[in-house]
Amino acid sequence: MAFALPSFFTAIMIMSRLMAFIGISKNNDMSSKLQALDIAPKLSYDPLAIESASQDFGHIVKAVPQAVLLPSSPRDIASLVNFSYSNSVPFSIAARGNSHSVNGQAMAKNGVVIDMTSIKNGNETGIRIASDGSYADVGGQQFWIDVLNATLGLGLTPVSWTDYLYLTVGGTLSNAGISGQTFRYGPQISNVYEIDVITGTADFVTCSPNNNSDLFYAALGGLGQFGIITRARIPLKPAPKRVKWVRMLYTDFSDFTRDQELLISKNGRNDNKALNYLEGSLLLDQGSLDNWRSSFFPPQDQPKIISLITKFRIVYCIEIVKHYDGQTKTTVDKDLQQLLKGLSYLPGFMFEKDAKYEEFLNRVHSEELKLKAKGLWDVPHPWLNLFIPKSKISDFNDGVFKSIVLQRNITTGPVLVYPMNRKKWDDRMSAVIPDEEIFYTVGLLQSSGFDDWRTFEDQNKEILQFCEKSGIKVKQYLPHYTTKEGWVNHFGSKWSTFQKRKLQFDPKLLLSPGQRIFNNNQ
Repeated sequence: MAFALPSFFTAIMIMSRLMAFIGISKNNDMSSKLQALDIAPKLSYDPLAIESASQDFGHIVKAVPQAVLLPSSPRDIASLVNFSYSNSVPFSIAARGNSHSVNGQAMAKNGVVIDMTSIKNGNETGIRIASDGSYADVGGQQFWIDVLNATLGLGLTPVSWTDYLYLTVGGTLSNAGISGQTFRYGPQISNVYEIDVITGTADFVTCSPNNNSDLFYAALGGLGQFGIITRARIPLKPAPKRVKWVRMLYTDFSDFTRDQELLISKNGRNDNKALNYLEGSLLLDQGSLDNWRSSFFPPQDQPKIISLITKFRIVYCIEIVKHYDGQTKTTVDKDLQQLLKGLSYLPGFMFEKDAKYEEFLNRVHSEELKLKAKGLWDVPHPWLNLFIPKSKISDFNDGVFKSIVLQRNITTGPVLVYPMNRKKWDDRMSAVIPDEEIFYTVGLLQSSGFDDWRTFEDQNKEILQFCEKSGIKVKQYLPHYTTKEGWVNHFGSKWSTFQKRKLQFDPKLLLSPGQRIFNNNQ
């Protein structure tokens, strides 16, 4: 190649700024060309559609597109991308699922937002389960809750989930998809056989580890930079009927982390004695037991829990789940007792539930409905999600949880803290994680009013500054940076490959401009 990658991307970024300046207008020549396309009737300029596509779950960033595409099939998406790619002044394109991003990642300022949920269920885009039950072909626009319902009907299930199931398959696979199953089964991107992708050159590509593998590894965890995932082949296994669901409380952080690390050390995919799920969280003095993490606790035990939190200001909670069915019903309690033997949770502060498998997996939705009824769902969400190396998690606890969080005294939403095993991730994929074999995910899942979200953003900035000063090499999950330097530091040794893949699969920088990786003007 005759030119250097940095020079090429500088030229393209100048072009993208020009594109943003020019924009797309219903009255200009480009709009006339759009109206001549076969997808023209599916392009919406309705103010309500535009307004919806200008916002996301975060309610912090706003970027107004010129149009919203309501596709019926992946072919409509390919037509739009092809038109932009072939145009002398290309426009940006963003795929939007349930818009659960919090920093404008699924927006396209002056471009076109694709409403993926408008795709109809067809052979390529529905949920089709293989005759032998080994996998499901799932449209990228499908919600994970629909995948759960479709597979459970045949006694089957995927193994790796997110906490919240009303997210699209294509959306979570473009990030990673993590939850309490990740320590054992890996993130959702580690549980995919094959994907269909529409690239930034409008090519429709089926890829897997053995077929078009560069695009396969690029797109999974690729933040939408290399293509739009329109189908995924997800492995399945027999579904359990019920779960034993346990929470244990701690006041000592070392005991809390040591027990979590012990529990995730038993992590074979086919080890029937291992846990199926593990997460940790914080209960804070300024918080409330009435949130989706804490409503688990029996009402009669809540006074003593509140007393404990009042005394220590921070209480740590380990949450675990063990699946069972008719065959393992008689042994599950014994297996669980064996796993919990020798743990250091506070005596009298272990709580257990027995629940249907689907009730456990869809646990966040019931709390969502409560918040919506109170008008507390569609509010700003200044979230911060981090990956922390195991060797620094104690420093993080001292400097962030016991210092910044307690001193600022504003954190009332869920705070998650739980470990993962690096070996369950595939380093060939675009997702970035710490180098240590065990690392923790930390999620401060805040809600705020429309007039005070900056206070939470300031706390997030203080946390990141503390990590930098303390030598804690964090990696953001659902990353958000506003400078090239930030992205280069984030990707580290993967940055060169990430750039090359962008040049290969989206050379005109059409896709996912809201991530602001190559389009910092967005």
